[in-house]
Amino acid sequence: MVFADLFFLYAFLPAFAICYLLAGLAKGIGVKNVVLVVFSLIFYAWGEPVYVFLLVLCALLNWLVGLGVGRRGRGKTFWLIVGLVVNLAILGTFKYLGFFADLLDRIGVSVSVPEIALPIGISFYTFQSISYLVDVYRGESPAQKRFWDLLLYIAMFPQLIAGPIVRYGTIAKEIHRRKVTIDDLADGSFRFLVGLGKKVILANQLSEVSDQFLAGSLTGLTTAGAWVGLLAFSLQIYFDFSGYSDMAIGIGRCMGFHFRENFDHPYCCNSITDFWRRWHISLGSFFRDYLYIPMGGNRKHQALNILVVWFLTGMWHGASWNFIFWGVYFGLIVALEKYTILRWKVPAWLLHFYSLILVVLGWGVFYYVDFGQMTAFFPVLFGKAEAFTDFTVRSAILSRFWLWIAAIVCCLPLGRWLERLIGTRRAFGRNVLMLSKLAVALVLLAVSTALLVGATNNPFIYTRF
Repeated sequence: MVFADLFFLYAFLPAFAICYLLAGLAKGIGVKNVVLVVFSLIFYAWGEPVYVFLLVLCALLNWLVGLGVGRRGRGKTFWLIVGLVVNLAILGTFKYLGFFADLLDRIGVSVSVPEIALPIGISFYTFQSISYLVDVYRGESPAQKRFWDLLLYIAMFPQLIAGPIVRYGTIAKEIHRRKVTIDDLADGSFRFLVGLGKKVILANQLSEVSDQFLAGSLTGLTTAGAWVGLLAFSLQIYFDFSGYSDMAIGIGRCMGFHFRENFDHPYCCNSITDFWRRWHISLGSFFRDYLYIPMGGNRKHQALNILVVWFLTGMWHGASWNFIFWGVYFGLIVALEKYTILRWKVPAWLLHFYSLILVVLGWGVFYYVDFGQMTAFFPVLFGKAEAFTDFTVRSAILSRFWLWIAAIVCCLPLGRWLERLIGTRRAFGRNVLMLSKLAVALVLLAVSTALLVGATNNPFIYTRF
C-alpha cells in the first residue's frame, strides 16, 4: 500500500483516524499505540503479507539486543556488535546476496544465484533499528523495555516503506507522551496534501516524460530528447521522494510525532556538498553521525572517510553497479570540493549552475540499472546522436509547458517567501495565510483525486530501496 492511492486516502486513512480517535477516549496512550501498531502491520502486510513476519522478527531481535545494550558494564559492547551483525545480515541477505553471488559467478566461481524478493522498506527499518541500538549504547536514549513500543517505532506506517529514517531519540518521548493541538492537525494535514500534490500532480506526470525518452530502447533518441528526459527524471525523483516525506511528516504530525525534515529545497544549492545537506537529510545525517564522524570525520583521513561513506551510500540505494558508480561519483566531487571550490570565491550563479549540471548528470547514472543502456545513453546526451532534436522533443516541451513551469517554481521555497510577504506576526496576516493554505489544500486534494482515478503509473521510486 502507498499513500498516493484512492484506497489509502478514502478507506485506510479514515478507518485508522476513527479508530485512533476512539482509542483516545481511553486513559493513557497505550490503546492509541496498539491501534497504530495494528494498522501499521496491516499497511505493510497489504503489499508484503509474508515479509510482515520478517519485520516483526527484526523488531523482536532488536528489542532483545537493546535490553542487553542498555545494561551497564562491558557486556553492552558485545550486544551492540551482535545487533549490528544481525541487522546487517538481514539487510545483506535480502538485498545483496544475489548481487554478490552473481559477481562470484561472473569471475568464475560457480555458485547458484538466488532469486530473493526485496522486502519493501527493509533499508529504512534496518537503519532505524541500528540507530536505536547505537543511541542506547551511547546513552543518548534509554533502552525500550516494552517490545510493543519498539515495534511501534520500527513499524510505524507513515515512515515505514520509504522513510524518512527517523532516529529513535527524535520520538522516544513521544511514544509514551504526546499531545496533538489544532495547529498540529492543521499543519500536518496541509503538509500531507502538499506531498500528495507533489507526487500525483507533478511526479507522476513527469514520469511519463522521462519514460518516453529514457526507458526502453534508445534507438532514435536525440540529444535534446536525452536532456529533456533526464531533466524530467531529475524533477520526478525530487517530487516523488520529497512528496512521500511530506506525507509521512504530515501524518506523523497529526498524531503528535515530530519527524525531522528530509528535504530543504535541494535544487537551490550552491555546491554538491550543499545539495547533499538538503537532499535525503535523514540518510546523510545517519552516515555522518554513525560512520563518518566515528571514522575520524574532518580530523583525519577526510577524503578517505568521504569516499567510504559515499560508496556505502550508493550501495544502500541498491545492489547494482550503477548505484555504486553513482555513490563514488558524488563522493569524488564532494572530496574535491573540500580542497577546491569551497575555498575559492566563485560567483553564486556560477556555483548554482555548476551544481545543477553535475546533479542532473548523476541522475543519469542513477536511472540506468542496465550498464549497457547507461553506456549507450551518455554519448547521445553529449551529442553523439543522429539528430539534435525532433518533433517528439518539441511536443514534450510545448504540450506540457505548464507542467515544466509548475515543477520549476515548486522547487523554490515558496512557503517561506509567502510567509515573509504576508507577515504572520499580525492576526490579519495569520488569517490570510490560513485561508490560503485551506484553499490550496482543497485544490490539491481535488486534482490529485481526479488524477488517481484510473491512474496506471503511480509507483514510489524509493519503495525499491
